[in-house]
Amino acid sequence: MAGRGYRELAEELRRRIDAEEFTGKLPSIEQLMDEYGAARQTIRSAIGVLADDGLVVPVRKAGTLIRNRTPVHVPLSRYGQVIVPGGTKGPWETATAAQGLDGNMQFVSVERVHADPQTAALLDLAEGDELVYRVRQALIRPDDVVQLQQAWYPAAIAEAAGLDRNDKVTGGVYGALTAAGHRPATASETVGARAPTETEASQLRIGGRVYVLTLERVTRDASGQPLEVLRAIAPADRLRLSYDNLPLEGA
Repeated sequence: MAGRGYRELAEELRRRIDAEEFTGKLPSIEQLMDEYGAARQTIRSAIGVLADDGLVVPVRKAGTLIRNRTPVHVPLSRYGQVIVPGGTKGPWETATAAQGLDGNMQFVSVERVHADPQTAALLDLAEGDELVYRVRQALIRPDDVVQLQQAWYPAAIAEAAGLDRNDKVTGGVYGALTAAGHRPATASETVGARAPTETEASQLRIGGRVYVLTLERVTRDASGQPLEVLRAIAPADRLRLSYDNLPLEGA
């Protein structure tokens, strides 16, 4: 490998990563320099290619970690399983547990905000109406963040369901809404894809060439009243959304 360029070195390291030759992280830059007879910058450039492609995550003082690329299967049925109040797992935790994964929905923050025009329209409210805005991260424990979530609720509904509190909603938001008399009946999701922002890439520990899925969900009760607008971001190579047994009109 001596005398060859960083792209060839990146391909060799990619092959070894895919073959699971490394445990947890790459050898140090110095070790790779000795093994391949390559200059420090050549090694750094090769690692940069792998980081952009989402295979590794350089972490200061920890080395170059091998990124977890295990896909998480999230079926539509995750919603119906958590509507009944009193459970301990929300939709994410239910879906990951079914795959033998230790999923956790981690509370980040909650605040009161005024509805922007787009969110107000989705919630059938007027621009400027008061909302409760919650931020969460869906992860595989201990620290593998797979989704970034933002959710908005009409203030009165959030207060009734305890969603305005500064902590995690045990058992999931749907169970809390049901307990407060606002049982979710329908969930409409729109899924797209785009390049991540710099902040998103940092939070999700992905490179710039790993696209993210964007999900927007509007949840309504049986009368059609909107209860929640949720927007989520996840690496496209980590999340598999499935919509099983949907009715086809006329079938």
